[in-house]
Amino acid sequence: MRKDPPFEEHDLVARPIRDLGLRIEGTTLEPIVQTFLAEVERLELPFRPRPYLSTEWGVPMGTIAIAIPFYLARSELTALHARRTGHLEGASAADILRYLRHEMGHVVNYAYQLYEEETWIASFGSITQPYVEEYRPEPFSRRFVRHLPGWYAQKHPDEDWAETFAVWMTPGRDWRAEYAAWPVALGKLELCDRMVRGLRGRPPALTDEELDEEVGELATTLGDYYATSGVEELAELPGIDGALRSVFDESAGTPAAEVIGAASAGIIDGVFRWTGLFPERTRTLLRHLETRARALGLFCGPDERGAVVSLTALVTALAMNQVVKGSYLP
Repeated sequence: MRKDPPFEEHDLVARPIRDLGLRIEGTTLEPIVQTFLAEVERLELPFRPRPYLSTEWGVPMGTIAIAIPFYLARSELTALHARRTGHLEGASAADILRYLRHEMGHVVNYAYQLYEEETWIASFGSITQPYVEEYRPEPFSRRFVRHLPGWYAQKHPDEDWAETFAVWMTPGRDWRAEYAAWPVALGKLELCDRMVRGLRGRPPALTDEELDEEVGELATTLGDYYATSGVEELAELPGIDGALRSVFDESAGTPAAEVIGAASAGIIDGVFRWTGLFPERTRTLLRHLETRARALGLFCGPDERGAVVSLTALVTALAMNQVVKGSYLP
């Protein structure tokens, strides 16, 4: 495996991304991508997707090219992304494979234009439905499979199919047993099984590999890239100060703001998985709580673990309010 010299910190911020020499080959990503492509071979479809590095996960509409976030190609960039955003979409090899299987669902959908077939539309809906970033999922709905965090299948018909496909594609996953008591979700999986098996030996309608925002063309610097994901300001939340006092009610010990900051990464991931509130929103909320705890001079006593549990419950309750009712404190 190729060993690149470590980046200097100023390189990570000041140089254009295209000048960082990033690629999949020879990195820790390569064996993961090869594992994924071996799974694709077992589908027995007459084409292979083209993985490449870009700004985020995705498949450009009408192509069979899978974009992988560039920051997963080097450990320094992965660590920087985690620090700057508080969340990683691909925190481990298993996690990266989950995202790749999801994106393969989009590839198959676009390659064969499945979204135009009546049976697809009847089960998943119209692909022309507006695609919105802010959606309000129904946790544990039995109409949708569970794969990526945030009840992602509920975002849009295209994502519903991609999530269903990913569950179906996952090696060793007994989806029939797992979803036996979820008849609607099971019906989607069985439709996926029939449709993909019916595609074997059939040439795809589209084989375009046009790359969108390929890493070698990204003129923006990392500093600029992360500047666009800065923390937004959050308006005052009446009653939050009292809630924080009930969690951190000691007169001495570790500053509560430090405890909140240290616990944030784990809370962000968990809240996204179980409520659907996007990580950047939870990050903003936690920064607000951290600021208020510092302003109030709050401390955490010796039971730091218990305080973090209470903090997590508080943030989850606020997140569910936001997801269901559109406001942290309706």
